[in-house]
Amino acid sequence: MLAALFLVLLPLPATRNTCALQSPDTVHYSLVPFYFIWDVIKSSSVVWSQPSTYIQIFKQSAFLQAAFNFILLLPFGVYLRYFFQQKRYWKRALGLGFVLSLFYEVTQVTGIYGIYNCPYRIFDIDDLILNSTGALFGFLIAPIILALFPSRKSILAKGEGIRESHFVPPLSQLVAVLIDYLLIKVSWNLTVGFFSTSAFLEFIFTTFGFIIYYLLVPLFWKGKTIGTNIMRFKLITFDGETPSWQPLLKRFFALYLPWVATKFLSIFNSIELDMNSFFYPYLVWSSVSVFVLFATMWSVLFIHAMFIIVNRGRRTFYFDHAANVIPKKK
Repeated sequence: MLAALFLVLLPLPATRNTCALQSPDTVHYSLVPFYFIWDVIKSSSVVWSQPSTYIQIFKQSAFLQAAFNFILLLPFGVYLRYFFQQKRYWKRALGLGFVLSLFYEVTQVTGIYGIYNCPYRIFDIDDLILNSTGALFGFLIAPIILALFPSRKSILAKGEGIRESHFVPPLSQLVAVLIDYLLIKVSWNLTVGFFSTSAFLEFIFTTFGFIIYYLLVPLFWKGKTIGTNIMRFKLITFDGETPSWQPLLKRFFALYLPWVATKFLSIFNSIELDMNSFFYPYLVWSSVSVFVLFATMWSVLFIHAMFIIVNRGRRTFYFDHAANVIPKKK
């Protein structure tokens, strides 16, 4: 949350006398709710009768600013879900998100509580709405993210299950996942990719590849994928049964989401604005945030993988943990 505070306050003005930098009739607040929607529409070059122009909305500075405000407190919502555990506390999450957002807005409109003699950023009701709903959204989707972080109770239970099963080295498990992914990429290069370089088609093709190799193949092949079969192991539940579609679906999403998040983050990071644009600093900070998010995600996954390997598989990888399955030698 400290990082979020810095994002809304920085860069600081070069002088404390910010009043001298503004005209006397400067308005330091915006109290019209949902004005950002009109702002996005007004600044876009969308022709409503031509759906092909709709994508222009996502390239507008006003949209990027609204999107940034929405995701600003999303991590806070995830933390609240970890703290409260139960989904029925969503009203508390929404309220706490609103209070934190209000703190940010008051900090801005008071010139950081008197440090500056005039506000250098406005109090915006839309920021309150977007920040609060972003925190609520993070609270609601938190189980997907928290699946990466096992609880102590589940760690002990799964550790017992691993000891009772036939041990599969962690590197063999990672190689199996990598083999399946390489098969998806090779399939693309030898089929559609041989005739097209469309990033959109590659995204769709790879998505279907994930579904086939990580969900359908183990579902109909009794817990085995091509990769696990080559590495001579299969997936089972803690009861020793072949996993049904529900745990395999969870495992699929656990493997798919980091890949799709990387794709979307790279697309967002490729957006360009003129350096003279008023919203260029927001794009810079958004790009920094995207890079930090990208680096954090893959750093966490790398450290997680190294931890499992160093501990010789005493714990399961996050994708098997999320699915409540364990590897077993054939």
